[in-house]
Amino acid sequence: MSPADRPIITDPERIRALAHPLRMDLLDYLDGAGEATATQCAERTGETVANCSFHLRTLAKAGFIEPAEPRGREKPWRPVSKGGRRLDVDPENPASLRAIGELVGLTVLREADRIRDFIARQETMPAEWQDTVTVTTASFWATPDEMRELVAAVNALAEPFSGRRAAPETRPEGARLGHLFAAVNPEDLGPAGDDLAADRADDQTEQEQ
Repeated sequence: MSPADRPIITDPERIRALAHPLRMDLLDYLDGAGEATATQCAERTGETVANCSFHLRTLAKAGFIEPAEPRGREKPWRPVSKGGRRLDVDPENPASLRAIGELVGLTVLREADRIRDFIARQETMPAEWQDTVTVTTASFWATPDEMRELVAAVNALAEPFSGRRAAPETRPEGARLGHLFAAVNPEDLGPAGDDLAADRADDQTEQEQ
């Protein structure tokens, strides 16, 4: 499923339902596993079955997951959308912007913890994977159209690999699960801020000379 075909979620209540560390972990796990019971989720996350059951029901109430076919007495859950989902702002509903802000803030903290944990263990990676890691930052001047083009390009980076998570048979031999975390944003600078940024750029140029 291409990004354009993924369901777009702007309802602030649904977005807030996802802004919880365990619910994010559970949905991420179900996206990869296809379906899982509360017991399997508990084994995966280290939480209790009762706690996982509660948060799975919350995700279901918000429309992110649904009951899968029962396995005897077991009752697994599965994502409503197998191809992922897009969370976006509703321009006519300011509450959706606040909800997205809460979720993005939690996502940044979650990803920062994951990256720090990975870097601490990086020396244990096989030699052929040692140069497959990067943490990159960049500052640049761009127009709104140019920045939108950059956002679209970043969003498309992982598209060649879409579908492999839910379909193991499509993964090449030797493939590992990879993560991409990127952020693009304009600085919130007014006219005075623009002048200050220009002054800083001039100072840097003088220092380099």
